[in-house]
Amino acid sequence: MKASKSWWSLLKKGHFSFEGGVCGAKMKQLPFMGVVCTVMLFIVYRTTNYQYQQTEMESKLHPFYTLKDRGMAASSLNSLPHGIIEPRSDLELKPLWTTSSSKSEVNVGSSHNLLAMPVGIKQKKNVDTIVQKFLSENFTVILFHYDGNVNGWWDLEWSKEAIHIVAHNQTKWWFAKRFLHPAVVSVYDYIFLWDEDLGVENFHPGRYLEIVRSEGLEISQPALDPNSTGIHHRITIRNRMHKFHRRVYDVRGSVKCSDDSEGPPCTGFVEGMAPVFSKSAWDCAWHLIQNDLVHGWGMDMKLGYCAQGDRTKKVGVVDSEYIVHQSIQTLGGASSKKGSSPQKYVKRHGVDMRLEIRRQSTTELQIFKERWERAIKEDKNWLDPFSASRRRKQRRSHSRRRKLKV
Repeated sequence: MKASKSWWSLLKKGHFSFEGGVCGAKMKQLPFMGVVCTVMLFIVYRTTNYQYQQTEMESKLHPFYTLKDRGMAASSLNSLPHGIIEPRSDLELKPLWTTSSSKSEVNVGSSHNLLAMPVGIKQKKNVDTIVQKFLSENFTVILFHYDGNVNGWWDLEWSKEAIHIVAHNQTKWWFAKRFLHPAVVSVYDYIFLWDEDLGVENFHPGRYLEIVRSEGLEISQPALDPNSTGIHHRITIRNRMHKFHRRVYDVRGSVKCSDDSEGPPCTGFVEGMAPVFSKSAWDCAWHLIQNDLVHGWGMDMKLGYCAQGDRTKKVGVVDSEYIVHQSIQTLGGASSKKGSSPQKYVKRHGVDMRLEIRRQSTTELQIFKERWERAIKEDKNWLDPFSASRRRKQRRSHSRRRKLKV
């Protein structure tokens, strides 16, 4: 306190003021005070620069911590030298030992893309077909076993190369939130978070990624064959005339999709059965997944906020590499596959499990919507990048710039 008072009294005596970062004096010749001002400004600059560098270093060391966790993470690692900290990981299997002949094979042809799927033993044949396609393109594969049956997969040649996670009756989003943390999957360029009931006869992962990269799609999905079951949004249906599409035009139904449509499900939209995320998009999407809402209903309408830019340009559906959605209900119920004979839902203790799951999904959808609205109200600094008013302002600003150039 004494030091600060002495500085202040000294400045008052010299009648100094700081305006816009410039040190001005009412007295004409005060070389000493000029030096003092220069030194003070230099100290302020160095301090600010040091703090900035520290923030940058922390962001590199802990790139995926949330704002709430960042302070705790930094303080808990203070006892370690920074150079030893390895913040990222992957899902690659490591050998317990290496021989002289195998050392040269380490890290050769390492994967840079990931396929993650929830699987049950009843869909083993279909999953085998899917995985074989992705392994031919050197993907890393992680299987989430929601039925607890892992032993039934060991007869498949590739099974020991895959990662197996077991948790009874859990959904894809539950697994993803717990085992696909962005720091763990940060080495992969693209993450395919797919369901197990997809037909891939007309799908090739390599060609698919070529299109995604060339078109700059951060979030995407393969189009659905028109003969698929469980088609909920017209934008996901394959357009035979295009290689890919970003929007759909449809005047039927309650949702009218036209050139004026600026959001889901007309544009900037993919559905939850076969989404594909870039590394950056997944970093955002992982944080969007709610820890306690297991079914993920409603999240597909918000994924465009994770598109790392304009969702009308960064989100798309690939038509030339398409899949068949078989719409097989696996958790708690029987198949609803098209053409199959009607089957009764699985019942336990007199409870219709499929009906209960649907009720919970509907409830969770409402909870998610309420949380989104509450988050918007509480975050005073957040500006919706896709709001109609903001887009109008951007268009007017763009128009003014054009006129000035002309």
